[in-house]
Amino acid sequence: MKHSQSPSMAIVEAIGLRKTFAGIPAVEGVSFEIRSGEILGYLGPNGSGKSTTVNMITGLMKPTAGSLLFHGQEVLGHESRLKEYQRCVGYVPEEPHLYQQLSGAEYLFLIGRLRGLREAKLREKITEGLRQFALWDDRYSPMTSYSKGMRQKVLLLAALLHNPEIIILDEPFSGLDINTALLMRSFIRQLAEADRAVFFSSHVIEVVEKVCESVIVLCKGRVVGSGTVESLRTLLNRASLEEIFTDLVELRDSELAATNLLELIRS
Repeated sequence: MKHSQSPSMAIVEAIGLRKTFAGIPAVEGVSFEIRSGEILGYLGPNGSGKSTTVNMITGLMKPTAGSLLFHGQEVLGHESRLKEYQRCVGYVPEEPHLYQQLSGAEYLFLIGRLRGLREAKLREKITEGLRQFALWDDRYSPMTSYSKGMRQKVLLLAALLHNPEIIILDEPFSGLDINTALLMRSFIRQLAEADRAVFFSSHVIEVVEKVCESVIVLCKGRVVGSGTVESLRTLLNRASLEEIFTDLVELRDSELAATNLLELIRS
């Protein structure tokens, strides 16, 4: 069952975000609000500009144009405000670039201390987090020996150690087994129920439909649809988010593409 609490005030507001590389737009005029108590889905095919958007709203990449507001105040171009905003963000990137020579416990301790957490409380959080994510037995193993799913769990724990107000997730289910994915899905819903603002970027339609109530659909750097999953179903007279997604991003007929591929390998 989806989180159904009425969303409250906008914590983060992106207004007309634009990013170009060598004059070529990767994101063009994207606007949205991330609200307290809401899981906002950001859905698009690979290469649509999702990760570029994530990099801009985490403050890791400067937009070519546009604004980013935190509690109504512009943070771009204001170093102190940007730092305060970033202290309130928990970010899980798509690719787990970690200090892989460290163990999971060592990495989490490093991140927690950099975040300013007190040692006793930090050790308590790390212990419980590793147990809940079934990483306790591997807590002293170097992360070079971890699977991608295990590293993804460490990233999520690291992002949440400081109890952030905003959680930004970029393909967070990548590499996870079914049991961990179910745990993550439930946990993300509970984060929203605890009045956190969650931004959930993914190209996996089924996951977005199960986790998110509101969704933005991105195609070639532009927003081509937005609203609740239910409102988009009604507007486009479609039964599922997959059908909506197919309509909005004008994907090729998957059955025809599969047939053509089969003929290609047979030839």
